[in-house]
Amino acid sequence: MTISGFSFIRNGVTYDYPFRESILSVLPICDEFVVAVGESDDDTLHRIEALGSPKIKIIETVWDESLREGGYVLAEQTNIALDRVSGDWAFYIQADEVVHERDLPVIHEGVEQVNGDGRVEGLLFSYKHFYGSYDYVGTSRRWYRHEIRLVRTRIGVKSWGDAQGFRIRGRKLRVKPIDAAIYHYGWVKPPEIQMAKQRSFNRLWHSDRWVERKLGLNSSYDYHGGTHLERFKGTHPAVMQERIRSADWPFEYDPSKVRLPVKDAILEWIEAKSGIRLGEYRNYELI
Repeated sequence: MTISGFSFIRNGVTYDYPFRESILSVLPICDEFVVAVGESDDDTLHRIEALGSPKIKIIETVWDESLREGGYVLAEQTNIALDRVSGDWAFYIQADEVVHERDLPVIHEGVEQVNGDGRVEGLLFSYKHFYGSYDYVGTSRRWYRHEIRLVRTRIGVKSWGDAQGFRIRGRKLRVKPIDAAIYHYGWVKPPEIQMAKQRSFNRLWHSDRWVERKLGLNSSYDYHGGTHLERFKGTHPAVMQERIRSADWPFEYDPSKVRLPVKDAILEWIEAKSGIRLGEYRNYELI
């Protein structure tokens, strides 16, 4: 049984993605790691090459700017990497996602346990979404709680939509949950870089006019008021420690400033009381 890691990235330095940490976090349990590196305006490519691992296989790509709606270019880039893996299983890790070293043995054992069960087409991970600071995680309904990150190969699995999930000829994958988490750091970066990233990222879904209307002329992203948070009480992956030490922007969470639509506030109250997330979209079928 072999495991291939795969990912994609473009302008990772400009937008402060922890792409090197992301790759390094899963490399120990991967027999190879395939990464599609889009033509960038920074030295993203050279920084990946500098990792110096013979496991890493780089595919240089040019993003199709005509795929502007729905974030479809993200799935295209994901599939470019996925189509080049050689392992029995493929471990998908986006450039702002990191795995804790504590979970690596659990993940490897989990793959071994289902490898002989052809019914299982993927493994489902839980998520920790950090927001504004490395000290807080999002708890509101805006944050997805689970996603598929390990898929069986050679059965027709393809990245779907905006690369958040997978499908086999249009249907959802049949998966088993695994007791391991993905640490999502996409919402932790200096406010100025976060705003620049949001402008660029939203153009994969919307027109320039929509982006300017939505984000205005602000040069700094306002982290306050958009989501409920709770203080993170665990430990971060070892590969993230240097990045965390260098974080130098101020962030304070004030729950009194959170403003949610009435419907969302009611649904979050129900979830807090019952543990049930009403209307939660599941991008998979549990076995």
